[in-house]
Amino acid sequence: MDPVPALEEPLKKVLGPATAKVMAEHLDLHTVGDLLHHYPRRYAERGELTHLADLPLDEHVTVVAQVASARILKFNGGRGQRLEVTITDGSGQLQLVFFGRGIHKPHKDLLPGTRAMFAGKVSAFNRKLQLAHPAYELLRGEDASGAVDAWAGALIPIYPATAKLESWKIAKAVDAVLPSAQDAVDPLPPALREGRGLVPLPEALLKIHRPHTKADIAAAKDRLKWDEAFVLQVALARRRFADTQLPAVARRPVPGGLLDAFDAKLPFTLTEGQQRVSKEIFDDLATEHPMHRLLQGEVGSGKTMVALRAMLAVVDAGGQAAMLAPTEVLAQQHHRSVTEMMGELAEGGMLGGSEHATKVVLLTGSMGAAARRQALLDLVTGEAGIVIGTHALIEDKVQFHDLGLVVVDEQHRFGVEQRDALRGKGKQPPHLLVMTATPIPRTVAMTVFGDLETSVLDQLPAGRSPIATHVVPAADKPHFLARAWERVREEVENGHQAYVVCPRIGDDLDDKAAAKKKSAEDEAEKRPPLAVVEVAEQLTAGPLRGLRVEVLHGRMAPDDKDDVMRRFAAGEVDVLVATTVIEVGVNVPNATAMVIMDADRFGVSQLHQLRGRVGRGSAPGLCLLVSEMPEASPARARLGAVAATLDGFELSRIDLEQRREGDVLGQAQSGVRSSLRVLAVIEDEEVIAEAREEAVAIVSADPDLDDLPALRTALDALLDKDREEYLEKG
Repeated sequence: MDPVPALEEPLKKVLGPATAKVMAEHLDLHTVGDLLHHYPRRYAERGELTHLADLPLDEHVTVVAQVASARILKFNGGRGQRLEVTITDGSGQLQLVFFGRGIHKPHKDLLPGTRAMFAGKVSAFNRKLQLAHPAYELLRGEDASGAVDAWAGALIPIYPATAKLESWKIAKAVDAVLPSAQDAVDPLPPALREGRGLVPLPEALLKIHRPHTKADIAAAKDRLKWDEAFVLQVALARRRFADTQLPAVARRPVPGGLLDAFDAKLPFTLTEGQQRVSKEIFDDLATEHPMHRLLQGEVGSGKTMVALRAMLAVVDAGGQAAMLAPTEVLAQQHHRSVTEMMGELAEGGMLGGSEHATKVVLLTGSMGAAARRQALLDLVTGEAGIVIGTHALIEDKVQFHDLGLVVVDEQHRFGVEQRDALRGKGKQPPHLLVMTATPIPRTVAMTVFGDLETSVLDQLPAGRSPIATHVVPAADKPHFLARAWERVREEVENGHQAYVVCPRIGDDLDDKAAAKKKSAEDEAEKRPPLAVVEVAEQLTAGPLRGLRVEVLHGRMAPDDKDDVMRRFAAGEVDVLVATTVIEVGVNVPNATAMVIMDADRFGVSQLHQLRGRVGRGSAPGLCLLVSEMPEASPARARLGAVAATLDGFELSRIDLEQRREGDVLGQAQSGVRSSLRVLAVIEDEEVIAEAREEAVAIVSADPDLDDLPALRTALDALLDKDREEYLEKG
C-alpha cells in the first residue's frame, strides 16, 4: 500500500477541475503534496505595507495598501467612464484604473481608508506606474479591539502566482489541503532531527504556510532547508557508494617509465598545488574502483599539465587515456600542446622517438578518411596510449585496446550521456577526471557535482603575468573607446597581438535568431548586439587600419577556423575579431590585449574565462570591457566586479548571487521535481556541508536505507526517472 496516499491525492479531486487545471499548467502543481511544497515567496504584514516605491515594471505583483482617494472620470465625450483609485503604503502611491461596466463594484468597495490586497501586472501610463483592473481582496478587521490588534500583526503569505491565479486564491487552495500536512512522511531520521533541534515536517509545513510570528517562519525554513539539502546529499552519497562498488583496474605509475621521463625533461618545477592535486589523483588511480574526480582550476593554473601526468601514469601501467574536448578547435589545440610538451616521448614507433614513447593521436569529425582509419587502428591495437578528440571519440566504430582513464575538459559543455558512452568503451569502467576552468563555489560543487570528489588548483604557475582589467563606458565617454583602440595599436607595435570579442557573428541567420530572442533589455536598447563581421570591417577601415585583422567564429568551416588559429598562434595575424569560440583553452602567449565589445551581454564567469586568454606569456595582460550601459545599471556593477578582482571563486559567488541558483545548477538539476525552493546554495553553505556529512554517515551504515523507509520514500519523490538516470550516468 502507498505510504503517502493523502499527499499523492490529485488536486482536481480536492480543489475542483478548473483551479487544478490552472495549477497544473501554470505552476506545475499536480498533487496535494506539490501544493504543500509551494511555499510563500514572502509575507506581508497587515500592520506594515509592502513598498509601492520599488515595484518592478511588467511583473505580476501583490501589494497590501490603503485607499487614499477614488474618483470617476468621463472620457470620449462623456460616453466612456473610468474609475481611478489611488492607494498608498507610506513609501509611495500607486494608481489603480477600472473601465466601463467593471467600475461599479470597486467603486462601492474601495472607499478612502479601506485596506485591501491588490494583484495585477504593473504597467506605466503617462510615466506613472499603475495596475489596470487589478484583482483585490478587502482586509476587514473584527470589532473587538483585541482581535483588531491580532489582525494588524498577522502575516499574510504572498505566493508565487500567475495572472490566472492570484496569491490569495492559492492561499485558499492551500487552506483546503493544509489538514493533509499531518500525513506528511518525515524523511529526516528522528535522531538527526532531534539532535539538530528541527521541528517535525507536518509542523514545518503548517508554520511556513500559516505563521503566527516571524519565529514560526524561521523555524519552518530551517527545517525545510534541511530536507532539501539532506535528501539531495543522500542521493549523491548513494551514487558515490555505488561507484565504490564498481570494479576498475588499479593503474599505478611504473618507476623509470614514461611519467618519470616526462618529469625529467620539464623545464620548470610543478607548483605545490599541482603536486598536491597530482597526489590525490594518483591515490585514486591506484584503487580498484573507478576514480570520479572534478579538477577545478583557474584559467592558466596548469590543469592540462596535471591531467597529462595522470594520462602518462595510466599509459605506464599498460592502459590508454582519452581526453574529450567540447570543440574541434580545442581538441586540435590540446593535441598540439600535449605533443609539444611531450616532445620525442609522443613519437612512439617512429624514428627519433624515445624508448618510453607512446603515440598521441587526434580524432575529430572533420578528419580525412585515411588519417581517421590510421587513428582508429592505433587505438584498437594499443599503439596509441593517448587519444585526444571531440564527440567523434564516442562513436560506435571507436574501439580501445584497454581504456583506463577518461579526461573530460570543460564539463558544462558535455552531456552526461556522452560521458557515459565513453565510459562504456572500457573493459571495466575507466577512471574519470573532469576538468573545469569555471570556478565553482564549494557548496555548488557539493550540490551539482556531488557525485565527484573535488580537487582545486588555486595557484597560478610562475611565468603567468597579471591582467589589468578596465571598464570602457562607450556611451558616457566616447573618447575612452578611441583610447582603447590606440592601446591595441600600441600592443601590436610592441610586437604583441590582440583579441576583439563580440557577442554575435553577424550574418542574416544570426540576425533572424537575434530578432526572435529579444529580451526586455534589448528592447530598451533598440540595438542588436555587436557582431564580429561588422566590427572587423569597421576596425579595418577605421581605428586599426593597416593592421592584419582576421575573423574567427563558429560557422566557419573547421579547416578555415584551424587555419586562422594557426596563423594567429604563429604571429601572422595582429588582431583576431572573434566570438566566444576563443573562450576555452586557446593558448597564444604573445596575445596581450583583449577588447570585449558589449561586455554587459556576457555573464561574469564568461568574462573571467575570456580574460584568461591574455597575459599567458611574460608580458602583462590588458582586458578592456566596453559597454554602453549607464553607470548606475546592474550590468555596469557586474563589469565593475570583474574589473576589481582576478579571483574566479569570488566572481562565481557574485555571479550566483545575481543570477540565483537556478541557472547555475541548470542542467545538473534537471528532472528534480522538488528542486531547490528554500535552500540558497550560497547562503546555506553550512547546511549543505553538514547535510553531506550526515548523508555520508547514514549511507555508509545502511546503503539501501532499509531502516529508514520514510527517507526512501522522499528519495523516490525527488528522483523521478530522469533524475535517477542523470545520477546513474554522472
